[in-house]
Amino acid sequence: MAIIKKSSKSSTARHEPDKQLIAVIFVVLIFGLVSLSSASAVVAYAKSGDAYYFFKHQLFGLGLGLAAFLYFSKVDYHVWKKYAFGFLLGSVLLLLLVFIPGLSAKWGQARSWINVFGFSLQPSEFVKLSFLLYLAAWLETRKEELHDYSRGIGPFVAILGIIAFLLLLQPDIGTLSIVAITSLIVYFVGGGKFKHIFIILLFGFLSFALMVQFKTYQLNRFKCLIDPGFSSQDICYQTNQSLIAVGSGGITGRGLGASRQKYMYLPEVSGDAIFAIIAEETGLIVSVLLVGSYIFIFYRGYLISRRAPDDFGRILAIGIVSWLSLQAIINIGGIINLIPMTGVPLPLVSYGGSAILAALAACGILVNISKQTRV
Repeated sequence: MAIIKKSSKSSTARHEPDKQLIAVIFVVLIFGLVSLSSASAVVAYAKSGDAYYFFKHQLFGLGLGLAAFLYFSKVDYHVWKKYAFGFLLGSVLLLLLVFIPGLSAKWGQARSWINVFGFSLQPSEFVKLSFLLYLAAWLETRKEELHDYSRGIGPFVAILGIIAFLLLLQPDIGTLSIVAITSLIVYFVGGGKFKHIFIILLFGFLSFALMVQFKTYQLNRFKCLIDPGFSSQDICYQTNQSLIAVGSGGITGRGLGASRQKYMYLPEVSGDAIFAIIAEETGLIVSVLLVGSYIFIFYRGYLISRRAPDDFGRILAIGIVSWLSLQAIINIGGIINLIPMTGVPLPLVSYGGSAILAALAACGILVNISKQTRV
């Protein structure tokens, strides 16, 4: 893949950011707040006596996210190259926090959260960004050596393996999938060989297939994918209820606030399963428009990557939009049973302060790159 370089100082002078990208991001954010307010009302009232409990908490996370968006959109993205190794260390430390007694908080099968001053944080959400920043800087410096096993592909596999191992220990297969695939995409964009990527993918697939044989709950997810009816009231309950919600929405939906599945039938209506409620209440047309919004964000990010003034910006831009797009695909694909459910939030929509903070910080960096693209 050809390396894009600066053609002249004037061609990469600062200019207006990508306003179309910003507009779509904020449309998705506003739509997400409205959807969350409706989807979470019943569960929130049952939990706290306040139908807007989750909505109010999301506003706090959104406020922090918007502050991060503004900050990262104004700070020159080249600054982050200086802290590349710090981002790698930070990624490892963040993933280790969930194993510290007193900090760790377990939810279901996963140990992916920590409690800090009464707030729950998911460190792996921030690792998506910190590890990407490290990889973008590392790939820029190693672009001529990626074919070499000792200087290129070897260290890349070793570093990715450490992050993957820590995510497997939690276990957080959804985040691992996002981090691993995004890493392979930026490795390829940074100049890596497709042959190396194929070998890594093959090894990863075989390792995952072996792991599934010893993890019953992971194997059950694949059984639900193949036949949702084999345990519709137990193992595949969430899959079946999600499909009922999506199917009952039809073309135009039941109407905003008129979901039936949110009345304690479908679990995680404010988080991983919010798309099912969106489809039920607003129907196929609005659901397709939401999917189209994610496609448009990827498209604008792709253009920003192509026009970035250097390799660091090019790799970072495509990495950010690949991460957000993959996460949307994995979330929606799980809801409509195209892929196994993995429990990842819908970007910029699902309830969760850590997720929205990390995503908006990444979008801020993307906007900053768009200010410096070649014109």
